[in-house]
Amino acid sequence: MSEYDRKTLAPTSASTRAITSANIKLTATLALAASFLVACAGSSNSAHNADGSKRLTIAVVPMGTTDEYWKMVHAGAVKASKELGVDIIWQGPIRRDDRTSQIDVVESLIVRGVDGLVLAPVDNMAMRGPVEDAKRSGVPTVIIDSDLQSNSFVSFIATNNNKGGAMAADYLAKLLNCKGKIALLRNVEGNASTDHREQGFLDQIKTYPGLEVVSSNQHAGATAESAYKASENLLAKLRTADGKPGVDGIFCPNESSTFGMMRALQDGELAGKIHFVGFDSSKKLLAAVSKGDIDGLIVQDPMQIAYQGVARIVDYLGKKEVPPRIDIPATLVTKDNLEKPEIHALVAPDLAAMLGEK
Repeated sequence: MSEYDRKTLAPTSASTRAITSANIKLTATLALAASFLVACAGSSNSAHNADGSKRLTIAVVPMGTTDEYWKMVHAGAVKASKELGVDIIWQGPIRRDDRTSQIDVVESLIVRGVDGLVLAPVDNMAMRGPVEDAKRSGVPTVIIDSDLQSNSFVSFIATNNNKGGAMAADYLAKLLNCKGKIALLRNVEGNASTDHREQGFLDQIKTYPGLEVVSSNQHAGATAESAYKASENLLAKLRTADGKPGVDGIFCPNESSTFGMMRALQDGELAGKIHFVGFDSSKKLLAAVSKGDIDGLIVQDPMQIAYQGVARIVDYLGKKEVPPRIDIPATLVTKDNLEKPEIHALVAPDLAAMLGEK
């Protein structure tokens, strides 16, 4: 019951016994209207399709809601909902490191009684409890984008992040002719997807004896701003006594860390002088690839990841068999292939149209 309802239905005091008959009728009318709105809101999960079947409500919970990557995830979920005839609820934390907020979101959705969850966990351990709670409540979960240390979900749909990291290592090695000093700026601790990209990168670099990793223990943090500061500190630390960069190649494992490093290289007049490979894309990152400030981006297909997440939870609810793991391949985007139609469709979809924003 809302605070308004509590006040409306509270026992009358001596000072309110003189209320007029008209006011009593008005109060009763407002209370009746409020109860009607609550009843209507509570009936959303019982909507039906034209053929009489129950219309499913699927909650899609991203790590964050501000990065362009997550807007593409949203667009993929919307596309699936339209094609499959289901409703989606899109709700998640603003910051991609806000574990508490994501836990609260999932728990509220369980109480709300959604039919299924599609979740990109902020933390591979912290979200175990909420997912297990969802299972006990009869709400199945498909995990997307980043793994979860649990057996309580239906399927895991993501890029093979180890392979994505290895792709970055191979391309950086090619750019450097397999010789030089390498730095890795990590994302945040506990994020399974970027942890795997970082490990895949480091494991693959070891296969090139001429490449030396001179820094791999610095973290960018959850935002582009924290990544920028971390990048500036890393570049300053690596500079030699005579002012040279002290590093020949850099890898960053996600959009925000890549953007922060790009800005630091540009501001330090090092863009284009140090070979740089990032992960994920945005308009500004793609512009940097076109300009030559970034050599390459390992790009996922977030729309397809989200589409498959919604489709597979619908399959599960329809008693169809769902594979426990679905890999969505990553793609290397460079200046040479940036203008190809298939690359343009992957990295620059019309999100505003897809999300009904224009």
